[in-house]
Parts: sequence; structure tokens; C-alpha cells
Amino acid sequence: MALFRKKQDPMERLKPQELDETGILDMPYLVLTVLLVSIGVLMMFSASYAKAYYDTGNSAFYFVRQAMFAAGGILVTIVVGRLNYFIWYRLALPILAVSMVLLVMVLIPGVGVTHNGATRWLKIGIEFQPSEIAKLGLILTFAAMMAVWQDKMNTFRYGVLPYAVILVMVAGLLVLEKHLSATLIIMLIGAILMLIGGTQKRWFLIGGVLVAVFLVIYLGSHGYANARIATHRDPESDPLGSGYQIIQSRYAIGSGGLLGLGFGRSRQKYLYLPESHNDYIFAIVCEELGFVGAVGVMLLFMLLILRGYWIAIHARDRFGTLVAAGFTTKLAIQVFFNIGVVTKFLPSTGISLPFFSYGGTALLLQMFEMGVVLSVSRWCVNKRALRRKSA
Repeated sequence: MALFRKKQDPMERLKPQELDETGILDMPYLVLTVLLVSIGVLMMFSASYAKAYYDTGNSAFYFVRQAMFAAGGILVTIVVGRLNYFIWYRLALPILAVSMVLLVMVLIPGVGVTHNGATRWLKIGIEFQPSEIAKLGLILTFAAMMAVWQDKMNTFRYGVLPYAVILVMVAGLLVLEKHLSATLIIMLIGAILMLIGGTQKRWFLIGGVLVAVFLVIYLGSHGYANARIATHRDPESDPLGSGYQIIQSRYAIGSGGLLGLGFGRSRQKYLYLPESHNDYIFAIVCEELGFVGAVGVMLLFMLLILRGYWIAIHARDRFGTLVAAGFTTKLAIQVFFNIGVVTKFLPSTGISLPFFSYGGTALLLQMFEMGVVLSVSRWCVNKRALRRKSA
């Protein structure tokens, strides 16, 4: 914890009482978040009720659980948004350390939970993916370290080495889980934060070469990854096997046309499209709401992402800027990857669509991250309000 006791600790420049007295939540960001969550829960209900009835005999089973987590998530967003975000400055390293312990636990035989042949979950009261906590911890830790070493980021010792070590440790555990999509997301988020933080650009060329070498070796030694790429290139070569899901997804998207079949009228969700309520829920959005509805959803995501970066640019300190940029980047990457997979632009990666895909703990974590960005935004609002008041 000596890292956080430097003489120019950003904590010393923050006055929490001013935030508590005058701070208000950034309403455009909050409204966009709540709107996306609300649409996501409704679409998850429509996409899941056939499977829910097949699995449990209760067509509202998945919807009720997701709605409860969504309501709790909105409350979490508001509560976290009113906290002093420098709380997470102190907790960054502990969160990252806990996430790495959890990632190790997944690898212990009999401890990790397996779904669809992949062991990436833990069940400790509730079932969750430790990789999501690792992303959270990595963003907070990188932001905290860069806030302390902001004048030394052009050096190898402070601008490259500590971040590379953390990335290798976290990515290494994810590779052992055969979780390539989370590995790529972690590395992308880390690289973007380093770029924003001030790492010299020549190191990204070296890092890019190393990542390319890693991908070649990984794809050569993991047959399932190569199979996914082959399926992506020609799904019709195995229409009832590995290509089935992407073919059904394209059927759903094509059936939607311009205006869609109407809410609740999807045909592919009747057990034709696997994971229609999870990773492939965007295909159901296209089928029921059509091209217009799908573009509308993407536009809402785009506005939320742009607002997140606006908050990052206008944050009052370096830690706030990097935290807001990190969580916004994570959201943007996951939305891009998910929609890219569903539309066959990218090979299958197993990445869910934020706010839409089924998964209560993932939704809570996403809403927590939105709350932290809201907390950063309070200073932006206060600064303008205080100027108007003094005038």
C-alpha cells in the first residue's frame, strides 16, 4: 500500500464535503443507463420465455430473476454515484488481488463451475465469473497507479513494467481457463489505459508483436479456437453442428427486416437459436424490432459511451479521468464484440451484451461501474453550478 502514500496523493486534492453538499447525478448518463437496462430486461423476457418454460415450466423464470437484479442494479448505480469515488482509489489493489485469488480457484478441480464445456464460473452463494471482477480491479488499479506516477509514465519502470506484469498475471490465469475473449478484452483495456495514461507509443509496437505471437501460438495449440474461426468463415460447411448457431442468428436478423416482426413475435427464440436470451439476444432484438429498432439500441449505446468519455475528459483529476475512460472503454469493447459476433462480423467469442444478456451478477457489476462513472461526473456538474452561483 506504499504506492498510495506518495506525497502528491490525489486524495489530498479532493474535498468530499463539497461533493456531498452540492453534487447531483449526471442525468443524461443516468437516464441513458436506466433506459438501456429497461429495454434490456424487456427484450430478455421476450427472448427467454420459451426456453424458461422448457427448462423450468415457468415462462417468467429468467425474467423475474433478471428484473430483480436490474432493480437492485439501478439502486446500486444511484448509491455508488453519490459516494466519493476516491474510495475505490484505496480499494483498487485489494479488489485486483481478490479477483486473482478467485481466478486461481476456478482452476482447482471440483471448485470451478462448468457451462457448455467451459469452466469459468465460481459459485459462492451466487454464481459469477471472476474474470468480470478482474476487469474491474484492473481498471481501478491502473487508474490509481497512473494517478500517482503521472509525471513518470514516459519511463519504462513506471510507464510499462508494472502494467505489463499485472496484464501477464491476469491474462495468464484467463488463458489457463481457455477464456480467450476475456483475455483479449483485458489486454485491450490495459493497452488503452496505458495509451491514455502516457506510456510511450514505441512500447505498443513491441506489445502488439508479442500479442500477435501469443495469438499464433494459442490458436495453434487450442483446436477449439481454430474451429471457431473456421466456422466463422464458412458456417454452412456444418449447418447442423458448429455452424448452426450463427446460421440461426442470421435467420433471425434477416427475418426482422426494416421494422421487425413485433415485440414478442420472434420465431427463432422457440429453441431454434441457442443462447437467444444470453450472448445472442441482439439477434432477437433485430428480429422483433427490425433494422430501425436495432439501430436505435446501438444509438443509445453510442450516446452512453460518448457521454462516458465526455465525463472522463471533464473529470477534475487524473484518477477520475482514467476510471471513467476505463469503464467506458470496457463497455464499448463488449458491445462491439457482442454485436460483431451476432452479425458474423467476428468469430464467436462468448461475450455477453451489457444490460441485455441474462446474468444477474454481471448486470450488478455493470451497474456498479456506471455508478462509479456517475460519481466522477458529479464534479463536472458541480464545477459549472458553482461558477453560475458565484456569478
